[in-house]
Amino acid sequence: MPNQPSPLNPFGAVAPSPDAVLAALDPEQREVAAHPLGPMCVLAGAGTGKTRAITHRIAYGVHSGAYQPQRVLAVTFTARAAGEMRTRLRDLGAVGVQARTFHAAALRQLHYFWPQAIGGAAPEVMAQKAAAVAQAAASLRLDLARDRTAIRDLAAEVEWAKVSMLTPETYAAGARAARREPPGLDATAMARVLEAYEQVKTQRGVIDFEDVLLLTVGILAERDDIARAVRSQYRHFVVDEYQDVNALQQRLLELWVGERDDLCVVGDPAQTIYSFTGASPRHLLEFPKARPTAKVVRLVRNYRSTPQIVGLANLIVRGPSGAMRSNAVQLQAQASDGPTPSLTSHPDDPAEAAAIAGEIADRVAKGVSPGQMAILFRTNGQSEAFESALAERDVPYLVRGGERFFARKEVRDAILLLRGAARSDDGSIALPELVRDVLLGAGWTREAPNAGGAARERWESLAALAALSDDLVAAGPEARLPDFIRELDERAAAQHAPAVQGVTLASLHAAKGLEWDVVFLAGVSDGYLPIAMADTPEAIEEERRLAYVGVTRARKELRLSWSGARTPGARASRRPSRFLDGAASILGDGARSQPKNASGGRRSGGKAGKPVLPAHCRSCGTELLTAAQRKTGRCEDCPPTYDEATFERLREWRLAVSRASSVPAYVVFTDATLTAIAEREPSSEGQLAQISGVGARKLGLYGEQVLAVLGGATAAEVLESASAATDSDA
Repeated sequence: MPNQPSPLNPFGAVAPSPDAVLAALDPEQREVAAHPLGPMCVLAGAGTGKTRAITHRIAYGVHSGAYQPQRVLAVTFTARAAGEMRTRLRDLGAVGVQARTFHAAALRQLHYFWPQAIGGAAPEVMAQKAAAVAQAAASLRLDLARDRTAIRDLAAEVEWAKVSMLTPETYAAGARAARREPPGLDATAMARVLEAYEQVKTQRGVIDFEDVLLLTVGILAERDDIARAVRSQYRHFVVDEYQDVNALQQRLLELWVGERDDLCVVGDPAQTIYSFTGASPRHLLEFPKARPTAKVVRLVRNYRSTPQIVGLANLIVRGPSGAMRSNAVQLQAQASDGPTPSLTSHPDDPAEAAAIAGEIADRVAKGVSPGQMAILFRTNGQSEAFESALAERDVPYLVRGGERFFARKEVRDAILLLRGAARSDDGSIALPELVRDVLLGAGWTREAPNAGGAARERWESLAALAALSDDLVAAGPEARLPDFIRELDERAAAQHAPAVQGVTLASLHAAKGLEWDVVFLAGVSDGYLPIAMADTPEAIEEERRLAYVGVTRARKELRLSWSGARTPGARASRRPSRFLDGAASILGDGARSQPKNASGGRRSGGKAGKPVLPAHCRSCGTELLTAAQRKTGRCEDCPPTYDEATFERLREWRLAVSRASSVPAYVVFTDATLTAIAEREPSSEGQLAQISGVGARKLGLYGEQVLAVLGGATAAEVLESASAATDSDA
């Protein structure tokens, strides 16, 4: 990338000229920045400098006179990203531009216009919805109060319904259209939960975060005078991470923009990884069609990663066909060469964690900063093994997604002391030294403690505050302690935490938008990546994009690993992720999920020496790739071959059993197993036992009942018969 200009002084620096703003950009970035007016769609690959391009676009618009800074609204998805954008705009002299998340911008407008539109003060926003969801479930006699996982799943489904703009009346149809199964309930029961949840909120006099958007949309749609006021305030819009927009956010954006066309959207279809929350890349991909005059720019030069890492990322996103996905960006590496990415296998999960922690400890001993390394994994449940392994070696670490930085007690106490010291700052002591003197009174030491764990984590938090004072003075040499307090207040409001030194542990979802010199991508095996629950072609493709996100977090070195078993001594039943199949040229033959056999063909698991032949759809003959497809015997594109009345009786029976047993419906039988039963219609327990998902325990519990349902009995009849038999046995 062209040389970076020195940071602009936010405490009175002379604004740069428009030409100086453009001079710091590559040709594609300059194409984005030099056209500040009119619609624009930027397809930006990982590490291609999209934030740089759009902040320079805004700065160019301000310094060229195309924008009034107060008339610009830049929207993104996380408080951290919004805070980073504000910092960059400030350094570029574009002071006054609003950079906020969708929710923050909407909440600001809601509070301002509520007295005019509704009257009185706006309702309080709930910090979390779990308690309200639990109360709603209890009111429907769903015994979930102690099942935190079930409550969390229900809360996520409530969020999906609301961002999809579904009501209790339209939920069932919307869920079916989206091919979405509510967690442990049928669609009708979930609709009742939604209705009860809304009643609980009304009783409490509160709203949730989705309501912030919904209510703002409602006010803007119904009150033309308020909509005109908002559009008068904001004339130019920039939306980052546009591939993650959901239906509700898109509707709000349309109401903000109105009939105007000064809208720039930026995103990467290959990094669409939040569809489970309602996000859709459709808005990004169809933007040029919706706005035919839009200028489309592709950012393809990757400045983050070595050519070796970029090459692997391109192979992963292509998939088995070898062809680049439609609208995906073929990255072009600009950085210097580095080591070839490696793939290592381990016998079990603890061995994998120990090996990675040992390698990190060796690097730290050689002077590598822990803050420049990360361990990434698919699920949060994988974190514990790495936390233990690092703690054993006294390596500092932080868990991404844990307690927020500004909520930590040591940080709150330190800021309180700094706030008191600010009143007596006479300028006689340099800011960084003064901050460190105050931090000493908060329990910080100039040398890091030898101990790991919580003590080291507290020290790293305070050290991050000290480092932040260095950054502030570098940007503005005249900065004093009151300026530092203002910076901390702004960052706390935006949850824009400073960098904390320690190895980062993060799920792939939490790692998006971040980067490190060295990345250990762990658990790269089928079942984790893709996750076992991904049983549709669309879900598998999203898992592939998740792998791509993980790979592109690494700047200099990428170490992939997987293990054959969960626990020591267990049978090695795992295989490398199928997403690595096309990368054997880089990672070696060990990356193949289906190794070549002696005759040059393929084998796909099974017992040693006994290859398993691929399964094919009974209707069209297509090879079945997922466990759910193999279970039902057909692919997603072919219609079901079961009798619908039989399938509905099975669903009604499952729901009745789940309610009687106070367990989620999927605990009785998963949808895939239920579909397989309906497809095959077994007539004996022996035939039923041959269906995947019907083990000996479930056969004993439900075998007779399932056969009775297949024979035409209703759920009520079956349960009544089972109850009578139990009473008779007693």
